[in-house]
Amino acid sequence: MRLAPRMERAGFTIVTEPVPDALKTMRIDRVFWSHFAPNLGPGGWVVGVLLVTLGLGFRQALLAILLGNLVGAVPVALAATIGPRTGLPQMESSRRVLGRRGIRLPSFLNWMYCVGWDAVNNVPAATALIALVALAGAAPPFWLALGVLAAIQMVASIYGHDVVQALQKYLGAMLLVAFAVIGVLGARDAGLPHAAHPATLATFVLATAILASFNLSWATYSSDYTRYLPADTPPARIVWLALAGLLASAVPFQILGLITAGATHEASPVAVIAHLQHEAGALGPVVLAAIAASSITGNSFNDNTASYSLISAGIHVPRIAAAILTASLGYVIAVFGAGRYAELYTNYLVVTLYWIAPWIGIVLADWYLIGNQQRAAPEGWTGAASIFVVTAVLTVALFSVSDPYTGPVAKLLGGADIGYYAGFFAAGAAYVALVRSGAGARRRVWP
Repeated sequence: MRLAPRMERAGFTIVTEPVPDALKTMRIDRVFWSHFAPNLGPGGWVVGVLLVTLGLGFRQALLAILLGNLVGAVPVALAATIGPRTGLPQMESSRRVLGRRGIRLPSFLNWMYCVGWDAVNNVPAATALIALVALAGAAPPFWLALGVLAAIQMVASIYGHDVVQALQKYLGAMLLVAFAVIGVLGARDAGLPHAAHPATLATFVLATAILASFNLSWATYSSDYTRYLPADTPPARIVWLALAGLLASAVPFQILGLITAGATHEASPVAVIAHLQHEAGALGPVVLAAIAASSITGNSFNDNTASYSLISAGIHVPRIAAAILTASLGYVIAVFGAGRYAELYTNYLVVTLYWIAPWIGIVLADWYLIGNQQRAAPEGWTGAASIFVVTAVLTVALFSVSDPYTGPVAKLLGGADIGYYAGFFAAGAAYVALVRSGAGARRRVWP
């Protein structure tokens, strides 16, 4: 048994080749922590506040939280079981169904997605760090505070899997205690929100979709942090631990955001941070330190997974170079876009999330319904890859709901967002139908 984290191999083959059995020594409890810790931060509170601004009352919002998180978390937990059997990261393991060329597009999209979230997570964290240092009489510039956090995250991703996992467990445990105290302080004087009138069904569906996406966005990460488990690890244990980690981090913090929505008034990280700092009183520095540190767990995850995804996209650079590139680009975007936080990031990230649903729908349909889990990956582009592209484009075109663009089906439904559900089930069903029709879903379309 290893006593200290080890640096992951630097070459790109750590992504493209399965983990050797001799290195599959990860402890099963890490599955919980790797799905729990990245969700710690102000994001959960912001989503809880957002439900009230959408017009949901407490009971409606509570039901949306429970239903939406469960819907979003189940695919992620199911995807986690793929890692031990294949020994591959999540995006790379999908080559068995999409083909080695077919995974390049979704892998590149995931790299862009990780870079975007890297920047998003660091803006409020850097703001909290500046406020913390200001209590000591200093006034660091934003770029410097952001640089400190980005450097720590980059070092973790350079070391790779073991260090990232250790951060999730040990820093995650400390953050759990800190945020539990913060949550109690923030909710002690709060009252339950009341809506002036019941929200429409369209609004409830939209809220549920937002909450589902909160967890579904981790579907492209899950096997990255289970592939070092022994191949014979019981899948049911992996599913339940992953599900417990996701729900235990998302649901309580979103409920706290819901309870404190009346005092927060605005669904933004800055407003949430200010409210929690005020309510904490003398423990205000703990609030700021916890929020700043929470970006380390989330973004070390982002940077590490992004480095895997860039390699799976066909850019075969050393893993360390991919990690440095990812963290550096996220830093630059955050520095230049911090003043337009919501405008520059939120709409972009909401729209890009629509591709994840059809991708994971195909991957899970292949793994659980088609089987033959030991088959070799095709070299080219498969029918499943074509289904992914067509479904993703149609999902955005028809169902998406965002400020830049709202699809015609979403307009007909009064703004209800069913794009994630439509993409997931349509792509999965189309893939199963293709295989069962004998059309050769795994056949190469071109070499």
